[in-house]
Amino acid sequence: MLNTSHQQLNKRIAQLEKELQFYKNFIKELTFPFEFTDYTLGMTMEKKRGQKEPIIGFLPVQHENGAHLQLDVDLSNDLPFEQIEAFLSPILDLVPHHIVFVDGNGMITLCNLQAANDTGVNRDSVIGKHIRELLQLPDELIVTLKSIEKNEPIYNQEVLDRYYGIINTRLIHNADGSIKRVISMFQSLNLMKETEKLAVAGRIAAGIAHEIRNPLTTVRGYLQFFKNDLPDKIIALIDKLLIPELDRANGIITDFLNIAKPAEVKTNHININQFITEDLGILLQSEALLHNIKVHFDLDERLGMYDVEADKNQLLQVFLNLFRNAIEAKTERTLCIAISSKLHNNIVQIYFQDNGPGIPPTIIEHIFDPFFSTKEAGTGLGLSLSRKIVELHKGTMKVQSGEDGTCFIIELPINQREAAS
Repeated sequence: MLNTSHQQLNKRIAQLEKELQFYKNFIKELTFPFEFTDYTLGMTMEKKRGQKEPIIGFLPVQHENGAHLQLDVDLSNDLPFEQIEAFLSPILDLVPHHIVFVDGNGMITLCNLQAANDTGVNRDSVIGKHIRELLQLPDELIVTLKSIEKNEPIYNQEVLDRYYGIINTRLIHNADGSIKRVISMFQSLNLMKETEKLAVAGRIAAGIAHEIRNPLTTVRGYLQFFKNDLPDKIIALIDKLLIPELDRANGIITDFLNIAKPAEVKTNHININQFITEDLGILLQSEALLHNIKVHFDLDERLGMYDVEADKNQLLQVFLNLFRNAIEAKTERTLCIAISSKLHNNIVQIYFQDNGPGIPPTIIEHIFDPFFSTKEAGTGLGLSLSRKIVELHKGTMKVQSGEDGTCFIIELPINQREAAS
């Protein structure tokens, strides 16, 4: 009986010694410093950075109960950086600037949604690829790679390639001095530049509206008043030319004011696929038959689960402007227009593509500028007003063009809640 109890005791002691060694091994593997105080036992344990073994001491006065743990964690050294990036990713998605992390070889480890959306890539697919595949620029123009080459951060450098803005980089190093990550933040100044242009346009528009609109209204009123006392030929001239031209001038002023001044947007939850096929489709079909145009729809079925906040009438105006532009640029061959939708990251992309002659590269950068037009009778306000409407919907409007035709890309944010099924 005593032998059995002795064996059990030895077995228990061996088990406790094994558990104690297990705890010691665990503490050795902790890379960060800490200090733990157990007031109940009257003992302290402190581990400093770089030390494997902790220092254990005793309190001069033993308290009844309680414990206190203090950690000193260095995120860049004590945790795998991949875990930090996974934690930061949803936070950085809220930042309206481009934020990209790359390793010492220029391979992307983190890309926020703003950078992915503005460069037109799928955020998940670009992780693990070289930064040149995201930016579509030669290596010598990529500032982040220059930061790797020089092994030093870059402060507030102006970028003047296909992107216009300010870039900053910061470096995180490994213990051996090699580069662990380069963190790049790019602040686009295109919107600021457009805002400044529109502010100037707004001041000009206010003057135009006051100085020209009132005389136009007066002239139009007197023409209507006196025309019945004039010969038939003069009446016909007034009705067919003078009054329509005055109305056209007044319409130009109205369009310009709509571009320069923020308009009221009365939004509702709409399903974008339903809007394209029903509201827009009905309007375009009659025009398509009249002008012998083929219209094709290719819609992403996933968008049936989502909606966007939009003013339906204003969106219709945008697409009707694009449709009329395509008709006016029509060549001898049959004009084909393809309208497609796509769910991309956290936005909906709408493509309006034609097979027309395309826009020359020398003028494509100016097509959204107010009063820029290549048409003899054009005002140059249609595309400016269209982009303004899209921007008021918190979206963007871009254009791509080549020999095979022109494609306008409209991006709108998806409403966070699912549409009712």
